[in-house]
Amino acid sequence: MRRRYSITIALLVSLFVYVFYRSDKTVVNELITLLLSPASYSYMKQIVLTTVPLPKLIIYSLPGGLWIFCVTSLAQDFYITVKAYVINLYLIPILFAIGLEICQLMHLTNGSFDVWDIVSYGLFWMLAMNTRRADATQQNLLAPFTVRGFTCLACFLSVYLAHVNH
Repeated sequence: MRRRYSITIALLVSLFVYVFYRSDKTVVNELITLLLSPASYSYMKQIVLTTVPLPKLIIYSLPGGLWIFCVTSLAQDFYITVKAYVINLYLIPILFAIGLEICQLMHLTNGSFDVWDIVSYGLFWMLAMNTRRADATQQNLLAPFTVRGFTCLACFLSVYLAHVNH
């Protein structure tokens, strides 16, 4: 139960940072402007920016670290099988995030390489790994497909909300 609250709070903090401090061109912010008028969103964003200034490290590195924490915490309970191989899903978030940073370093994808992002990913991944229950058992993510499995998969897919449209 505590893990569920930690994940929820972490996702809400990430959402707050993205909505009010990141580009208006991110998918999540474009969805927000569909729900609110662009003028209302802009007004709310300006109030938050002037009331709660945040350092760039928090704005640009914390949300990724929190996402790593959430998805790793959820993924610890699952594996997938590909042919005869069993893949523990808790490895995927950290490999994906660091791989994305390397792609940014090599200019293969949009974004800027930032060593602080990698530090944030590593710290939050280790935090999530240290919160695992000793008696936890893993199950196949897709067979049977459960609400917990759907939640884990949705958290993996939520990374798309941070995508910046041009």
